[in-house]
Amino acid sequence: MIDTPQIVTSPAQIIAFVHLTVPRSEIRHVMGPGLQEVMAAVSAAGQKPVGPWFTHHLKMDPAVFDFRICVRVTTAISPTGRVQPGELPARPRVARTVYHGPYEGLPGAWGELEKWIAATGHRSAADLWEVYAAGPEAGPDSAHWRTELNRPLVE
Repeated sequence: MIDTPQIVTSPAQIIAFVHLTVPRSEIRHVMGPGLQEVMAAVSAAGQKPVGPWFTHHLKMDPAVFDFRICVRVTTAISPTGRVQPGELPARPRVARTVYHGPYEGLPGAWGELEKWIAATGHRSAADLWEVYAAGPEAGPDSAHWRTELNRPLVE
């Protein structure tokens, strides 16, 4: 379900984001409105996203999602409502793979990546991010959806 993972360097990225902390069961209800809010603020700033949108999960808790809905931008935007300027920091070592399939399969894909990380003698940092390279907007066949999984590694 996932491509062969690789260890890459991730450069710093200028972002616009909304930070949310919600029970896991609420994620489906906040994702769309949060993304619309970020896109509207970026557009109002006279910019367009650079690449696909993504979520940056600050820590993993099975019951609560503490995360940011993000888009990369060329220059920092001014704060607008809940939308803030920020940066996804540079990371010297990130385990990266691409998952092909519906969003419901993401937990299993993350499990595969975590097994690979452990099997190769690495340790995961507390955070992670998912880049939604192709989803429902690409068509109804979820076999064509692609989500890039990124897990920073502890040195």
